[in-house]
Amino acid sequence: MLPDAVSLSETKRNLLEKYLRGDLRQVSDTPAITRRIRQSPPPLSLAQQQVWLRSQETRGMPPLYNESITIFRSGHLDVAALQQAFNQMIRRHEAWRTTFDLVGGQPVQVIHPDADVPFRMFDLSGAPETTREAEALRLATEDAMAPFNLNGGPLVRATLVSLSDHDQRLFLTMHQLIVDGISVYDIIPSELSVLYEAFLNRKFSPLPDLSFQFADFALWQRDWLQRDVLANQVSYWRKQLAGDLPVLQWPNTRPRPPFQTYRGAIESFTLPKALTDALRELSQRERVSLFATLLAGFATLLRRYTGQDDIIIGTLAPTGRKRSEFQRLLGYFLNPVALRIDLSGNSTFRELLLHSQQVTLEALSHDDVPLEDLAQELRLTPDPSRHPFFNVVISLAPNVPDLPQGWDMTPMDVESGGARWDLYLEMNDRPNGLIGRAQYNPDLFDVANIVTLIENLRTLLSAAVSNPQQGLLELLSCK
Repeated sequence: MLPDAVSLSETKRNLLEKYLRGDLRQVSDTPAITRRIRQSPPPLSLAQQQVWLRSQETRGMPPLYNESITIFRSGHLDVAALQQAFNQMIRRHEAWRTTFDLVGGQPVQVIHPDADVPFRMFDLSGAPETTREAEALRLATEDAMAPFNLNGGPLVRATLVSLSDHDQRLFLTMHQLIVDGISVYDIIPSELSVLYEAFLNRKFSPLPDLSFQFADFALWQRDWLQRDVLANQVSYWRKQLAGDLPVLQWPNTRPRPPFQTYRGAIESFTLPKALTDALRELSQRERVSLFATLLAGFATLLRRYTGQDDIIIGTLAPTGRKRSEFQRLLGYFLNPVALRIDLSGNSTFRELLLHSQQVTLEALSHDDVPLEDLAQELRLTPDPSRHPFFNVVISLAPNVPDLPQGWDMTPMDVESGGARWDLYLEMNDRPNGLIGRAQYNPDLFDVANIVTLIENLRTLLSAAVSNPQQGLLELLSCK
């Protein structure tokens, strides 16, 4: 049976929802932050260092850490103003002027005074209208699949494609060492559009100066996460991940390769507005986060697929965003955490909601220790074919802010060819319903498997919101 769990107050639920989206704008009870002395190159943040190490280990493989977004501009576009806005963002954020090198055998951040970022431009307005979208996506995918030189940089590239005088796409490809969810969904589109509008009207930047930069966070984090703080977090994970860790027994259509291939493909999907509204209403009624509801549904679906009732699902905790000083910085503030879900017995879906909420809240309270360090602490035997804790991940992306008229964004349509996990479901709550992408390894799944899985998730969530008091065994049999 599920452990006892207490639902949160509305205030705490809202804070949890914001934290899951990387948008918790408050100062936590941690030591003060100081500006670094710019003498020696600063270290990487703890999670950033794990990304750097994996990038070294996977050279020659598909670029699993390339992140791409599409910014849409409808209406007239002043290219000079857009380039000026883009260059101003590079000047504002040291992360976008950073490369990575080794000093004394340790990786460090090398922050440059400026960066020459490629800004390719293509005009497709003369091409047949029926081919423009596909050609724009081809150009973006070509860029997304090109690896980055972490030592030489830059680690961001821009491709501007004009489909017509009033329809443009700005495709940005970035290495995850310099961006995260709040960067992609919030800071980039909001700052770029605000700066564009200012420069278009020959005004100065309206954005306030940044008091801190990403390197200040990296130094602060390494100083803070020591001794009692570190021991407390490790102690929690020792208990949470005690015993034999479950290995998800996927009914794969293909055998698992002996080594991780890190290949990836994307299948985009939507949850209808009516279902999304029902999920929001259920979450509010049960005083849990929308993420907890999605997690409960996904965990139930995995039980149907595998027959297992002890399941570990990963999510991406915006650990570095707890401090208000770091809220508006571009950079990699994420740390994957393990959510161990107990699906034994025939508890109701409502009980699973509360359990999912509690597991998530506890994990986010102990989300600073990199998983690779935990694997060493727990002395797990490495398996080159899989991640030591989980191979499926779910996340709820930050909200896209209100943008000026004519601007929009999505991260859902461009593939890099790489993927870190077997399956990663990323969802974004929009006014017309949840949009999402399933990033999966085609060495393990056919696209038909993923399409069926998404449809089964829709069906299961619909059944769950219609009657959350029904037992999990009933949900497992729903068609």
